[in-house]
Amino acid sequence: MLSSTISPRTFPPHPPPASPSGHSKASLMDPLEMQDGSKKSNKPKYSKFTQQELPACKPLLTPAIVISTFLLVGILFVPIGLASLSASQEIVELVHRYDTSCVPLVDKVGFIQDTKTDKSCTRTLTVPKHMKNPIQIYYQIGDFYDLFFLHSFLRYVKSRSDKQLRYKDAAHLTKDCEPEVYGADGAPIVPCGLVAWSLFNDTYTISVNKKAIEVNKKDIAWPSDKNKKFGSDVYPRNFQNGNLIGGAKLNESIPLSEQEDLIVWMRTAALPTFRKLYGRIETDIMENDQLTVVIQNNYNTYSFGGSKALVLSTTSWIGGKNNFIGVAYLTVGGFCLFLALFFVVLYMIKPRTLGDPSFLSWNRCTLDYPN
Repeated sequence: MLSSTISPRTFPPHPPPASPSGHSKASLMDPLEMQDGSKKSNKPKYSKFTQQELPACKPLLTPAIVISTFLLVGILFVPIGLASLSASQEIVELVHRYDTSCVPLVDKVGFIQDTKTDKSCTRTLTVPKHMKNPIQIYYQIGDFYDLFFLHSFLRYVKSRSDKQLRYKDAAHLTKDCEPEVYGADGAPIVPCGLVAWSLFNDTYTISVNKKAIEVNKKDIAWPSDKNKKFGSDVYPRNFQNGNLIGGAKLNESIPLSEQEDLIVWMRTAALPTFRKLYGRIETDIMENDQLTVVIQNNYNTYSFGGSKALVLSTTSWIGGKNNFIGVAYLTVGGFCLFLALFFVVLYMIKPRTLGDPSFLSWNRCTLDYPN
């Protein structure tokens, strides 16, 4: 039997099919896709920036580091919270609501809107503790606007012209001031808008043990507001000259930069219940002293169901009375100390061997690129 070796038949390679125009498929490829007869790779050029391999802090969260961090935060926050809470407790604050006691029981709105009625109201207060000067006098308004009616709230806070307040030649810029835009003579109102129109106009006259004391109303506004937001050459015009009076009137011979009651009021509050600085008493008031306050109850909070209160308060290094800051620091610091103790106990009961850090991705070479 003959045996022979049959070699496989070899066929010549077929040329690529020609295109209708006579060019081959290879010749139609983008030259940028050709590198030595092969297609260019889509692999991006290596760089430490694109591969996020730049030097960075990559701490290992070992039990010692975690416990030390919680201990440090707790040790720092707890003393700060105790100091803040202690300073807040030392502040003497006297709050007296007068809107219900300074009007008749019936037809409150009619009483407050009657310009011919005497609205003076005398209240007597007893000082609970020694109050060191300076003593801040605030007026507090409650439920000034309803946040549930967001559209009405936004319309109120936007009804103003900041450029008009700052520049003398901007009196005509009143497009955002509806409905308080023009006076009875058709000229623009300065300052225009609902915010300025609703300026608080209750007044307080205070005496201690039947001796009148001066209320200092200078420097109650922020210096930045006086110097940068209200012009020294801008004067009120046509303000509160309409049929419906919203609040206080302004002296047209004094520039807006010196009308500090207006400047304080124009910094609108974010919440419906707020306090604003009225003035300061620069003498001490002793414990059990009798304060006699004569209030001109002019401001109408009865139409919208709001409230009014007079607040006398001392200050400390944290400002006014505010327990929230101290409670917040104590809560965070105490929680961190609790977590530190919890992790110590957990590590002692169920210790866990730490893995080899050399196997972390940033501590070893990748397959594609060496370090």
